[in-house]
Amino acid sequence: MEDKPYSSLKPSLDRLTLGVTRILETSPGVDEVTFVEKEPAERHSIVSWEQKNSCVLPEDLKNFYLMSDGFHMTWSVKFDDNPMPLGSMVINSISKLSRLGGSSAYALPNAPTLADLEGDTDEEGNEDQPEKPHFDSRSLIFELDPCNGNGKVCLVYKHTKPVVTPDTEIWFLDRALYWHFLTDTFTAYYRLLITHLGLPQWQYAFTSYGVSPQAKQWFNMYKPITINTALLSEEPDSFVNKLDPNKVFKSKNKTPVIKKKLPSQPAGSQKSHASTSSSKTSSLAGNSLRKREPQT
Repeated sequence: MEDKPYSSLKPSLDRLTLGVTRILETSPGVDEVTFVEKEPAERHSIVSWEQKNSCVLPEDLKNFYLMSDGFHMTWSVKFDDNPMPLGSMVINSISKLSRLGGSSAYALPNAPTLADLEGDTDEEGNEDQPEKPHFDSRSLIFELDPCNGNGKVCLVYKHTKPVVTPDTEIWFLDRALYWHFLTDTFTAYYRLLITHLGLPQWQYAFTSYGVSPQAKQWFNMYKPITINTALLSEEPDSFVNKLDPNKVFKSKNKTPVIKKKLPSQPAGSQKSHASTSSSKTSSLAGNSLRKREPQT
């Protein structure tokens, strides 16, 4: 496993990334695009995973692992001559495709688990929204992408009784532990991952509350290939800067501001002016007193 700049990748890996790195490398401010090349997963590793978890991987995900055991691409932008990590595209390897919500052997006997969040009043979905996954034994949930701590993208088997059905879906679990449907298949999710350029919090574009104002700034600067422009529309009580990346990453030479000072008067001239004004005031006061004296 090796970190390589995109320009040195094989043509097969170029097809794996759908050529999106060419777009990134020509975008203003993008400093470095790095792809972690991974070997194909061993077939016996996939069989072992399926036996351990009592389920069968969907064919498109299995074929992906037979081509590359996971996926990891990152890119940075340059601020003040220092690279700042921004985009990240991750799919866990078969060994890290771990179950979510399963009880750990090291947990305390009465320790709370995600299954405790389940209740009898859970919404079962409707025509517009499919049934949501369950943290208990009704569903099997595996983590595909940790999303840099902003949530989790999960492979979900929603029907496990009497046996686990091969039908899977891709869901996003946010930090508040609410579920949001993404796609029906892994292939469709993979396209979403690539075309959204791994921008921070891009999965929140598929939630009812959308991406954060900070993430929306990056969306405005590096618009995903399939972005719906309505997602970037401003709310009446919100304000989002309209940033131009060509200007943001352009070096600026500040013109020095010259402050002018008014010429100060000499101390001697100020004293002479003050004495002249005081003598005029005293003479006027004397003349007024003379006029008021009565004639004898």
